[in-house]
Amino acid sequence: MARGRLALLSALRDGSLDWSDGIEEPLFACLLCGACTANCFPAVPTADMILEARREYLERSGRKPLHRLLFDHLLPYPGRLRLAARGAAVLPDRDVSRVARALGLLRFLGRDFPKALDIVGRVPARPLRDGSAPRTFAGQDRTGPAIGYFVGCGMDLVRPEAARETLALLGRLGRSVELLPNGCCGLPAETYGDRRAARKLAERNLRLLAGRSLDLIVTDCSSCAAFLKKYPRLFEADDPWQETAAVVSSRVRDLLEVLSRIGPGDEPQGEKWIVTYHDPCHASRGQGLTKPPRDFLASLPGVEYREMEEADWCCGGAGSYALAHYDLARRVLERKIDHIEKTGAQVVASSCPACLVHLDYGCRIRGLPVRAVHISRIANRGRSSE
Repeated sequence: MARGRLALLSALRDGSLDWSDGIEEPLFACLLCGACTANCFPAVPTADMILEARREYLERSGRKPLHRLLFDHLLPYPGRLRLAARGAAVLPDRDVSRVARALGLLRFLGRDFPKALDIVGRVPARPLRDGSAPRTFAGQDRTGPAIGYFVGCGMDLVRPEAARETLALLGRLGRSVELLPNGCCGLPAETYGDRRAARKLAERNLRLLAGRSLDLIVTDCSSCAAFLKKYPRLFEADDPWQETAAVVSSRVRDLLEVLSRIGPGDEPQGEKWIVTYHDPCHASRGQGLTKPPRDFLASLPGVEYREMEEADWCCGGAGSYALAHYDLARRVLERKIDHIEKTGAQVVASSCPACLVHLDYGCRIRGLPVRAVHISRIANRGRSSE
């Protein structure tokens, strides 16, 4: 697949292939998981090249009205995004599909969207921010860092219970924790080739983060963490935002990087959990974070950790990929679920909400008694709620 896409990019570059609508599907069917580069001897950055081609395609074809709606008027404003999510939470699937078709969303989400609706399941009625307004509260470690908690859209909307666990964990680690009023990190716009929108989203967050005296900016979404660390790449060397992006990104930490500082906690009541771990692509290949989550899970009282075969292979979720390319994503997912089943685990842990949603779906349709759980929820087992 990677070799074919490289041939496609080469043909576009030398002019033997036109930038027509026919190339949209192969350009956007790539998972951007980075596995091809990791397994390539010369480490050809295929995913980066695909992203560059998507940007050029968008420049040539023009930004679609839906892109402007999503990236300019929805993702930058968490309140609007939560309102849309609440609407989706109360509508039956058939009505969500009907609305999507009426608004022309299927061109953006893909023809597979109606049959992919069951992947997400029922969106929680109460996002994190509905009950937790941006604020700063005192932490338990007086000598610890001042932490800003960057809340990803997925954690806020589809895994709010895990986000609340993260807040509790960060409270044990820092002298203070601020629940930040941030917006979308910009990764969705970047992956669709809309660099202009990604920069604008980044600038909003940089303006917010640069003005705060924070030692660490922690996020429990590995996709957000990987992209926040790449903020300097969004700006040219002479761009005034470049220096700010470099300073802010140097303070960003994936939750996986700080869990070891929190400690394993006490022996929880109840039976031991058998846990395996799935590497999000943005954690393993995006940030090189493979050992910390395994060491942490293995250290937890009440947890029996079992390694999964091909744990660092993509699950097929890839943000909204599974919604737009259901059949391809399903084939990738089936292989992952096979390996989860072989471990005999009761819980599969991860640190990406899109992965968790997709893994949950895979276990559900296979009929496995396995839950996909964010690592922050496992980390808080056996700890007091103070």
